[in-house]
Amino acid sequence: MAIAIKSIPVLRDKPAQVFTSAVALNTAKKSSVDFSKQSVVASKILAKAKI
Repeated sequence: MAIAIKSIPVLRDKPAQVFTSAVALNTAKKSSVDFSKQSVVASKILAKAKI
């Protein structure tokens, strides 16, 4: 037996514009995360493990 493929909903008009602007804002914020503290901790762990 085959499983029916469900149709994918498509955003139009105002919801599509809102979604697109939200994607643009989140993409701009993506690179603002600073992992320098975690990188320092990871380096210390690796140095202690002599890796």
